[in-house]
Amino acid sequence: GMCFLPAQKPLLFIWQDLCAEMRILMNFLKKNLNGILVCFVIAVPSWLLGKTFPVVGGPVIAILAGMLITLVWTNKGKAESGIKWTSKIILQTAVVLLGFGMNLGVILQTGKQSLPIIVCTISTSLIIAWLLRKIIKVPSNTSILVGVGSSICGGSAIAATAPVIDADDTEVAQAISVIFFFNVIAAVLFPVLGSALGFDTTGGGSFGLFAGTAINDTSSVTAAASTWDSMWNLGSETLNTAVTVKLTRTLAIIPITLVLSLIRAKSAAKSGNADSASNKFSLKRAFPMFILYFIIAAIITTVCMSMGVSADVFAPLKELSKFFIIMAMAAIGLNSNVVKLIKSGGKPLLLGACCWVGITIVSLGMQHVMGIW
Repeated sequence: GMCFLPAQKPLLFIWQDLCAEMRILMNFLKKNLNGILVCFVIAVPSWLLGKTFPVVGGPVIAILAGMLITLVWTNKGKAESGIKWTSKIILQTAVVLLGFGMNLGVILQTGKQSLPIIVCTISTSLIIAWLLRKIIKVPSNTSILVGVGSSICGGSAIAATAPVIDADDTEVAQAISVIFFFNVIAAVLFPVLGSALGFDTTGGGSFGLFAGTAINDTSSVTAAASTWDSMWNLGSETLNTAVTVKLTRTLAIIPITLVLSLIRAKSAAKSGNADSASNKFSLKRAFPMFILYFIIAAIITTVCMSMGVSADVFAPLKELSKFFIIMAMAAIGLNSNVVKLIKSGGKPLLLGACCWVGITIVSLGMQHVMGIW
């Protein structure tokens, strides 16, 4: 009978590990399930309404719902920690899943023409945000989030940047509100502006490039491009160009978050305590791991598509990414102080306006120089 012992011992260890894992999971659920469920319950109708009203979009509906609920529901009790977990971890998971919507091959092919414009518009927005932060004294994190949100891709960029710079939920809510305001204006105004400026109406390329570089959130890019398509009977030509340019811009999340995390780690090291071990700059600590997973997801998608896998395979993951962003925004809304937001809203709104106008002018100027418009 002795010969069975060596085989039984590993089984015993596996069983003990399994029990330990189950205990951890049960403790986690006990602590966080209530809060996660609350965010989920807000997210489902917000997601459905977002599909009905794409210009507003699910994330904004969820954040507003969260803010309104929190006015009445001040003491969240057992739900508190789950809501906080959703606003951090679900948000980062959403960014990782966003990578499954990225076919790097297609982006690099069609992005060549738009790349100089994208680099200039992103630089313009970040420089304006940095200058105005000093001049009109907007809090540092809010100005970074508005600058990044305006220049890269609204909600997704804010979602990716917030954990890197340790932004709190009120700052995220502030930035999302500012971006949303200019999104709605852009979606309505840009097709009219495009006609007035004499954009090519026989093809969707030039207006698609303009919408893709100058409007910040995907929902509004889609809305403006679709409007242009229907105005001039272009099928989905404008939309395809605009969305591809928009995805190229989304890739800028990678260098921006990495640079911000390096700056953050360096300044933390400078102002760190006397303990020299914690003062040493560590790339591993500075590097936001979820951004690495985002890159890996994009590479997996690209490799699979080059091997002939259909894009439809990744569609559910992209949809899940959108849903997770909505769920996280519900959590951020629940953690936000509406009164404080309205009181401090003027300066971030002015900052957003300046970034938006700057990006629009630079996008038009660059297209003019390159002979596209």
